[in-house]
Amino acid sequence: MSWTRGLLALLAVCVLLVTGSVSCGTSGTQEHKDGQSVSPVGKVLDDTDHEGRHYREVDKGNAPVVGIEVQPNTDDSWSVRLTVENFTFSAAGAKAKAVPGRGAAVLFVDDRPVTTLRDPAYRLPAAYVPQGTHKVTARLYADDGTVWAVEGEPVESTADVTASEPQSTASTGGSSESPSAASTDGGASAPPSAASTGGGR
Repeated sequence: MSWTRGLLALLAVCVLLVTGSVSCGTSGTQEHKDGQSVSPVGKVLDDTDHEGRHYREVDKGNAPVVGIEVQPNTDDSWSVRLTVENFTFSAAGAKAKAVPGRGAAVLFVDDRPVTTLRDPAYRLPAAYVPQGTHKVTARLYADDGTVWAVEGEPVESTADVTASEPQSTASTGGSSESPSAASTDGGASAPPSAASTGGGR
């Protein structure tokens, strides 16, 4: 009889554990009365970027910051370098979960996505920057695909770059134009860097 009582007690404990895990096993996301999701890692807003990714609002004091520097290379490609604060690049294949200050940067040229960056350096092929002036933007995303945001604006940085077609020496008298990069502040402060650095939030 004692072993039967022990077995029944063990079964009762197992039922309690299973019941507890079912009732407590939530994603950590709660629903506000206004329909907005609230997460331990900021608040997911209704606003989205042009790719349809929702903004994840975080306090300015703890928010990630990104700056971008774009410089021309001799082969007509462009050297892109990001500087970040309060942010760590996640490895490829990271779990699709928002973690404070972690994620990836997506690089855009004139609002068209080019690549996802998992480290701060990238060589932008010349084909993405034809003759003329273009905006090169780095925007920070959490690993769940949401956009890090502060005060309703995405955490991003933009640099203006101008690509010029090389001119022949016959038409220019020996001179040629070279690509250049100019800065734009993106509406917020960024870590200090070279003149071609765009500001970031």
